[in-house]
Amino acid sequence: MKEKKFTKWFYWFTLGMAIIVVYKLLDNFGQITGWFGNLFNVLTPFIMGLLIAYLFYIPCRKVESWYRKVKKPKIIAKRARGLSIITVYIIAILLIIIALNFVIPNIAKSIVDFVNNFGGYYNNTMETINNLPEESVWKNDIIIHLAESIQNIDLKQYLNMEMLTEYAKGAINVVTSIFDIFVSFIVSIYLLAERKQILNFFKKLTKAIFKEDTYQIISKYFNKSNEVFFSFIGGQVLDAFVVGILTSIAMSILGVKYSILLGFMIGLFNLIPYFGAIIAVGAAIIITIFTGGIGQAALMAVIVIILQQIDANIINPKIIGDSLSISPLLVIFAVTIGGAYFGVLGMFLAVPVFTVIKLLIEEYIEYKSEKSVT
Repeated sequence: MKEKKFTKWFYWFTLGMAIIVVYKLLDNFGQITGWFGNLFNVLTPFIMGLLIAYLFYIPCRKVESWYRKVKKPKIIAKRARGLSIITVYIIAILLIIIALNFVIPNIAKSIVDFVNNFGGYYNNTMETINNLPEESVWKNDIIIHLAESIQNIDLKQYLNMEMLTEYAKGAINVVTSIFDIFVSFIVSIYLLAERKQILNFFKKLTKAIFKEDTYQIISKYFNKSNEVFFSFIGGQVLDAFVVGILTSIAMSILGVKYSILLGFMIGLFNLIPYFGAIIAVGAAIIITIFTGGIGQAALMAVIVIILQQIDANIINPKIIGDSLSISPLLVIFAVTIGGAYFGVLGMFLAVPVFTVIKLLIEEYIEYKSEKSVT
């Protein structure tokens, strides 16, 4: 009887304490969100370090496997992990230096030049269209209306050195200082160097918290999800890099103005499945119409579309493989939903997220089907 009374008293006491805690949390909501905001700022270098390590994991693993195959001198195979990390980071730093010294200045210069000369390009283009025969496909209400809409866009409002500097500052402010950048790289190096020990710790922790069956399920889907994300993110970045270079070279051969800018834009937008390529190629065609005329734009469009088809059917499948066995309809749906709710990042990550969800649903259906049969 006493035990029953104690249990009842303890239940009401716990409920009362929970209500007080919830009330105090809501009453001090601003302070709590501020505290979490400060915590996030403190942890930003560690989060960035984790993201860098995640991006560099596949390259490091590949390079490490190459080093382990070296028989002489044996010290190389023994130090394969450390050497792989050093190699990948040196390559990354060299690519950043090349981008900062050659690619980005050319892109910035092209943007400024295009904005400053846009009025002249527009007038020349309209003059060319007006001089075309009346029955020309280019001389219709839709094209003229589109041209007028483009004329009304104030490019200098969005694309000038001051605004570009602001965009750059906004990107750099993700990591607030040189110290944070340094800490992020150090954290990423330690994560890559000790990844086996870290994963083993979390495996033991998961095994200690959950039952064996639950642990096996968590382990299985953790590995599969990682495989999907590694394959997609690493593959898309490499694919975008390849497409950007090939497109820039092809446009340079054709004599297209701002070829590096347009190639970089197409490569960057190629990170977003389906929609990215369509938007980037469409924008490149419009820019080339203004800067090089309709003929050059048509030729450039044909070459770029051929390159996109080669990428879609040969390069991309070779890089990413068959791990993302997902229908085009589901890709379009995923990108639309991801973009609507989470912006550009959502469009980029929607495909691997939906792939994992699809995998879970398929295996659940298979499990229920097997259970109903038995």
